Amino acid sequence: MRFRDPQGRVRQRSARTIAEAKALRATLQADVHRGEFRELSRVRFEDYAREWIRLYQGRTGRGIRPATKADYERALEARAIPFFERRLLAEIETRQIKEFATHLAEGGASPATVRNLMAPVRALFATAVEEGLIRHNPAIGIRLPARRSDDPEADVVKALTDSQLDGLLAELTGTPHLIIRFLADTGLRVGEMLALRWSDLDFGTRRVLVRRRIYRGEEASPKSRYGRRDVPLSQSLAQELWRHRSESRFPGDQDFVFSTSRGTPYRREAVYARMLKPAAERAGIPGGTVHMLRHTCATRLFRAGLNAKQVQVWLGHHSPAFTLATYVHLLPDDLPDPVFFEAPGSRGVTRVSPRRTETDRDDGLANRM
Repeated sequence: MRFRDPQGRVRQRSARTIAEAKALRATLQADVHRGEFRELSRVRFEDYAREWIRLYQGRTGRGIRPATKADYERALEARAIPFFERRLLAEIETRQIKEFATHLAEGGASPATVRNLMAPVRALFATAVEEGLIRHNPAIGIRLPARRSDDPEADVVKALTDSQLDGLLAELTGTPHLIIRFLADTGLRVGEMLALRWSDLDFGTRRVLVRRRIYRGEEASPKSRYGRRDVPLSQSLAQELWRHRSESRFPGDQDFVFSTSRGTPYRREAVYARMLKPAAERAGIPGGTVHMLRHTCATRLFRAGLNAKQVQVWLGHHSPAFTLATYVHLLPDDLPDPVFFEAPGSRGVTRVSPRRTETDRDDGLANRM
């Protein structure tokens, strides 16, 4: 299909069908008439992507974290650039973006991973619109595919019951036991726990001062501004940490609380593969993950009577709604006994009997933490 731009030069565009060609012609003619016609950029996706990530500073006043920018660059180089190859930036349409998302999902990426890999692509096209290289962002409104599972609860992270947590801890000794108990009691993220130095533990007030994390092997600031927080320690856990320090080869204020024989922090993979996973298997806990311990802490706090705002602050989330929807799980013992109804006309009344009182729950948590 040929047409003339506002300067009278002949331009050419292509379409897959006659209907698309007619719609495209109508759009182009309207653009020319309104003086809004823009010639398609001849910039290729791969060239623009590499230049974009080099200059990208984020889309808000807060900027972008170096770690996030590094993740974006890896996602573009490993996934987006190989998929779009040398296509022109302006020729990529919504259909190709959908195909890219589907390609990621069919390649085994989880829904969360697909969202993360799509984030830089969406931001890249948004910048291209602002710079006048394309007219609209083809990634807007894309419904990301979800990987189906025969078991709808297969990917759900669940909290441990008290007996399961007891069984898990019984399979561990020494530093691994302390690490797993610490994660379950405090709810810290693994990276936050690994970055702790002795100066971050206030034994006087029994608080953990979360001020940093280890991310991809390097120290970084907390995940968000909500991540900077003070987390309470139970008396028994504080005492165990105090003994751990007295026995440690690295007890200095700037030494790591949980360190290897060389004084370096443990790797995230070691916590899971060498500590948690084998113990969970021995304890008969299927699908045990490190994040399961954070869910366990949140649920126990909720059962102890803390409200959503308190648990949100404890865990370092951005909102109470997110905490309730994602991290709090009712356990079987938290549900009341069945409600019994007498037959119509009888003198009986509806009866509901919780299995445990609030006082029982509070005492139980105090003893555990």
